[in-house]
Amino acid sequence: MEVETILAKNIDAAGEKAAYDAACKRLLANKIILAWLMKSCLEEYQDFDVEEIADKYIEGEPQITKIAVNPDEAADCSGEQIKGDKTEDSTINEGTITYDIRFGAIVPKIEESIKLIINVESQNDFYPGYPLIKRGIYYGSRMISSQYGVEFTDSHYEKIRKIYSIWICANPPKYRENTVSRYFIEEKNIIGKVKEKKEDYDLITIVMICLGSSENDNYTGILKLLDVLLSSEKEPEEKKKILQDDFGIKMTKTLESEVLEVCNLSKGVEQKGIEKGILKSIANLMETLKLSADQAMEALKVPEEDKPKYASKLNQ
Repeated sequence: MEVETILAKNIDAAGEKAAYDAACKRLLANKIILAWLMKSCLEEYQDFDVEEIADKYIEGEPQITKIAVNPDEAADCSGEQIKGDKTEDSTINEGTITYDIRFGAIVPKIEESIKLIINVESQNDFYPGYPLIKRGIYYGSRMISSQYGVEFTDSHYEKIRKIYSIWICANPPKYRENTVSRYFIEEKNIIGKVKEKKEDYDLITIVMICLGSSENDNYTGILKLLDVLLSSEKEPEEKKKILQDDFGIKMTKTLESEVLEVCNLSKGVEQKGIEKGILKSIANLMETLKLSADQAMEALKVPEEDKPKYASKLNQ
């Protein structure tokens, strides 16, 4: 049995409001979209397949704003959509900031696995009254400092996890359209030659993704994917076709037997509830209007084939 994926349903639900804040977060929170971001913008995942990233390396329970993504689909998301509850980062002196999307990820290595914390933010205004890159650095810094007491305690700074803060800007200035830029810490020797382990200082990277016109030569890969996904002009069916044809993102899935069993069970419970309600209605009519069981079932238009079933239960 083929059904639409959660991403396909979210594209339909977002419609022309795809670039609006809540709809945008819902679309970006899908694991396959996050996997495309990771492969395209994070050096640790460039050699990995998108499906593999989505299935294996997004860790635990990623988070989006304050509530689960698409709660109405929570029972049937089958791991497609990230969900979570707490994305607030609070300090007494610095106040509270709320991240759009935040999740953990693993990068496997031969010796040991690297653990990352990734933040994704959507932004319509590239000039909100301050340099956006500074806000990205601030968010990244807070994500590092907030690891104290969670990822490490005392002086165990070796346990600090690297963070990425990815910013997607839908309406950048002309000179920044269709660009992806990365800002990070690197080692530069001023006197002498030394070489520290990269993982000991490479702890924060800010990625700025600026979308733009389809007429630009750079309009390909992740830039095209995000522009199509968040477009307010393209119809949902057109979006789904492009994402499936050009990026191999499935818009339908086959329900596994376990899911079908759960659905069948739910239908059974629902049916029992309906039968109980009809039975109660028959009994009420018999009592208040002094009708016979047959008369009450006629009044309620109970199908002929179901009448013996209800009659037998009334006599129990």
